[in-house]
Amino acid sequence: MGSHCEVVLAVADSRAAHAAAAPAIAEVRRIEHKYSRYRDDSVLSRIHAAAGLRPVSCDRETAALLAYADTLYRASQGRFDITSGVLRKAWDFRHGRAPQPGALEDLLPLVGWPIVEYDHDSVFLPLPGMELDFGGFGKEYAVDRAAEALTSQGLTHGYVNLGGDMRFLGPRPDGTPWDIGIQDPRDMAATIASIPFSRGALTTSGDYERFIEIDGQRYCHVLDPRSGMPVSYWRSVSVVAPLAITAGSCTTTAMLLEQDGLDFLERCGMSYLAINHTGQIFRRTT
Repeated sequence: MGSHCEVVLAVADSRAAHAAAAPAIAEVRRIEHKYSRYRDDSVLSRIHAAAGLRPVSCDRETAALLAYADTLYRASQGRFDITSGVLRKAWDFRHGRAPQPGALEDLLPLVGWPIVEYDHDSVFLPLPGMELDFGGFGKEYAVDRAAEALTSQGLTHGYVNLGGDMRFLGPRPDGTPWDIGIQDPRDMAATIASIPFSRGALTTSGDYERFIEIDGQRYCHVLDPRSGMPVSYWRSVSVVAPLAITAGSCTTTAMLLEQDGLDFLERCGMSYLAINHTGQIFRRTT
């Protein structure tokens, strides 16, 4: 998943913990193997290789994720577009390089979820070079699947944490909640809030996760599919929801909607904590 991942369980001993965690870890690895855009043998790589040529058959799980992507596209006014991952070819956040002149203009015609053809059996990318990217919700989906692998064993004390996207099975054994800190987006050694958690999910999107700075300007990895440029209004958005995939979709959508993100969070009706580009904090508790 390209990040620090952990399963925390309150059980009798270390051996029991490893045995209980094994199915959850296996499920995370299965999802990464199946949907990673960096693996030549993944489902997404097969779909990309057939872009502009032919439809690719897909199983029920993949079809469900595509349907969810369509829901996100509509709910975000077209900002949450899983075909926009192709823009990463222009932005090099690992080496701190901005797009070369003309790079975005070459890639933007390949961004457009509405032209993707899919149903419960197959998916077709009509333009050569088009790609899909489940990065906007894939990790959160894996969090939920891992948590379900644990709860199916009757485990009720612990949590799954994949790169800060978390799902809680239940409180500590003594009934007290887990105290989770929210990262200060401008001071990696500090937190801005602490949230007590027993059940549900907590996810955060921010401009501090992957970014580059050029001439004092910060460019984060969350890209507007209309322009190919990074969003800049929110420093951080955290959302609490029953499922990690729901919380994560809300945080990313709010980031993409920029100034309109606050209205979106209010309409969602879930607890959130958001910090805008000036450092102003907005929150809602339910």
